[in-house]
Amino acid sequence: MSVLPLVFTSGWASGINAYAVVLLLGLLGATGVTDEVPAALERPDVLIIAAVLFVCEAVADKVPYVDSVWDAVHTVIRPVAGGVVAALLAGHDGSLPQLAAGAVGGSTALLSHLVKAGMRIAVNTSPEPASNILLSLAEDLGVAGLIAFALFHPVIAAGIAAVLLIGGLATVIFLWSRIRRFLRRRRERREEKKRLAAGVVSGAG
Repeated sequence: MSVLPLVFTSGWASGINAYAVVLLLGLLGATGVTDEVPAALERPDVLIIAAVLFVCEAVADKVPYVDSVWDAVHTVIRPVAGGVVAALLAGHDGSLPQLAAGAVGGSTALLSHLVKAGMRIAVNTSPEPASNILLSLAEDLGVAGLIAFALFHPVIAAGIAAVLLIGGLATVIFLWSRIRRFLRRRRERREEKKRLAAGVVSGAG
């Protein structure tokens, strides 16, 4: 129970940017800032891989439409990463508390990932790229700040993460009509392209 607030916060953050969570926790642990980080996250190979993937996400996450494709690919990756990080934070290999922590971290990561993906679809309905860049930067800073804060004030950080998660879910529900219009227009454009391609082929024949 004592690690549950940190588990919840790390799960929320993993749903937004799992690579940033692994990288930041690993660096804070490896540099001796905190002893709350499990050794598995402090390994050099883990830090290098997390850093490379974080850079890839930092770029992809700021490009309209590319960010939504990236989110779709990470629908499984982020919840799994959230569950693994949570289980490592809980410790006691194979114990019931560790399994429960993994479930909490994974499910929280899934919810925050869905919020992130939904928000990006809504933002992509705007023709300018600035919104994507600003939102991505806000997410990166929010994840970094809250994870660092959670290591020293886990209960308060968990409260903030809960408010952000609930607020995000409410916002996505509110914007869902806009998201559906976007998806419908995209489907119609694809169908139109298929019809045009079929017309060209039949005309050539």
